[in-house]
Amino acid sequence: MIFTRWSAKFPGTQRRGAARSDRAAPRPASGTPSGPPETAPEAATAPAAVDGTPSPPTAATTTGSVPAARAEHEDTAASQEATPVALPPTVDALSVHEILGTIPALVAVVYGPEHRLAYVNGAYATVFGARPAGRTAREALPELDALGLLPLMDQVLRSGKPRTVKSRKVAGGDRTRDGYYTFTCTPIEVAASGPAPDPEVACVAPHKGVLVFGADVTDQIESAERLRASEASQREAAVTLQRSLLPQELEQPDDLRVAATYQPGGTDAAVGGDWYDVITLGAGRTALVIGDVMGRGVRAAAVMGQLRTAVRAYARLDLPPHEVLQLLDGLAAEIDASQIATCVYAVHDPNEGRLVYASAGHLPILVRDPDGSVRRAAEPTGPPLGTGGWLHTSGSVPLGPGSSAVLYTDGLVERRDKDIDDGVEALERAFAGAAGDPDIVCDRLLRSLGITATHDDDVAILVLQHPERTGHDAELFHNAALELHGGTEAAPRARAFASGVLASWRFSPELHDLGVLAASELVANSLQHGHPPMRLRLRRTDRRLIIEVTDGDDHLPRRRRAEPVDEAGRGISIVATIASAWGSRRTPGGGKAVWCEFALPRG
Repeated sequence: MIFTRWSAKFPGTQRRGAARSDRAAPRPASGTPSGPPETAPEAATAPAAVDGTPSPPTAATTTGSVPAARAEHEDTAASQEATPVALPPTVDALSVHEILGTIPALVAVVYGPEHRLAYVNGAYATVFGARPAGRTAREALPELDALGLLPLMDQVLRSGKPRTVKSRKVAGGDRTRDGYYTFTCTPIEVAASGPAPDPEVACVAPHKGVLVFGADVTDQIESAERLRASEASQREAAVTLQRSLLPQELEQPDDLRVAATYQPGGTDAAVGGDWYDVITLGAGRTALVIGDVMGRGVRAAAVMGQLRTAVRAYARLDLPPHEVLQLLDGLAAEIDASQIATCVYAVHDPNEGRLVYASAGHLPILVRDPDGSVRRAAEPTGPPLGTGGWLHTSGSVPLGPGSSAVLYTDGLVERRDKDIDDGVEALERAFAGAAGDPDIVCDRLLRSLGITATHDDDVAILVLQHPERTGHDAELFHNAALELHGGTEAAPRARAFASGVLASWRFSPELHDLGVLAASELVANSLQHGHPPMRLRLRRTDRRLIIEVTDGDDHLPRRRRAEPVDEAGRGISIVATIASAWGSRRTPGGGKAVWCEFALPRG
């Protein structure tokens, strides 16, 4: 388009104006010629239309006479035709100032390679103030330079293609707050500067120029900022809920070193339902669990919290891992049928040197042997929790002294552009070279897998190590066991064995006597209510003394109040009274184990 700064006249304007003047002139009365005889036929001809096309002949021009009634009608029509009619202005009749000056957007017109100012509209002057015409944009429009638009205008002038920059912050004018504008630079042609040309000249050599158009998008930007603030507030609430539901401090077993880390997804991602936990089961055994609730936000975090609480409750029953998952499966469907969760539940027993586990649709546990080789824990793996109709089973993997393992969620290894097996293989390589304490290993795994604060998914990692103990540490960990054979004579042999072992471990006389009493009561209970094979095991760590008796009967004892006349039923009550903790569980071979613990004094 071509903008003319001195006039809004376009070719044809004078001709149309003359036509309108001719139509507005009064016509003479019928039968009275207004000019020479040779012009009378022209005076009787019908007036031309707006576009200059003659109207068709009427009856008056054909017959030359009009009846009285028709004469009065024609006089009225002639008088109306003689009155000027206000026609709506055409686009050709409007000036550039009238068009651009009334729009609320900011408009500036520049021309030439130096972008000399030709025009700014009222909205532009309101925001930035009046600007002198004729000067370069760098001098007259410093605000465009500050907004970085001058290089963009150069590109538009060279390429002849429009360019746009979005949401530039603008301060100025009578605004009480900062505004935001989206600026579009469009190539145009501007008439040459100088004195106004002769109206008869049809065209003037134009200059190439740029029209800068700034649309106010302040309301949209502020609405988007309010929306982002609301989303950030909701995300912060979900993160707070998520972290409050995770263990604030991990339980530290006697025989394992454990560390865990949780990192929520980036600021643009909603919080997920990843969780982990470490639960000491007693008798030196430890449960380790990690899971992931599918979905995002507060709802996923709430479901995660309920599942984690249920896991801790089921773990206190000291059930095998697959039975714990079976109970969780039914509970997950009751909590929210639309939420699916994956989970791994594992139990470490230092006496057996193995990690027994069950998986509900979760990624495999990775185990690193003392020689540095890493392997995946094999099946069994069942479907995720909440699907129902599946009988989970337990598997096991060796985890002796010097070994370590890592449990993790899919956010650590899953990428949009790669197969998840590639991520697990990358984790295996990183885990093989990640030495140090468990918390250091967690950090190294995050760095090796490229997990940053902007990662788009939640990540949870749980690392456990079964350290090899040497020197003074080795003196604090001892094991002793006695196979119980025979009948009633097994009880005195068990008391003698326990007394000798506790004396060799240099316990105080009080703790020695309590340990012998507890071993005697547990063995007597097993002899009365169980059947072979029976075994007494004593174990000490740096923090506790553990006494455990196993037999072939799977009936679990319970504590009850014995009446004064009862001759039995006081053994478990005595043990529960003198020990720090006690419990029982079924063993994989079909029997049971009954145990108690005594806390050792610090130092």
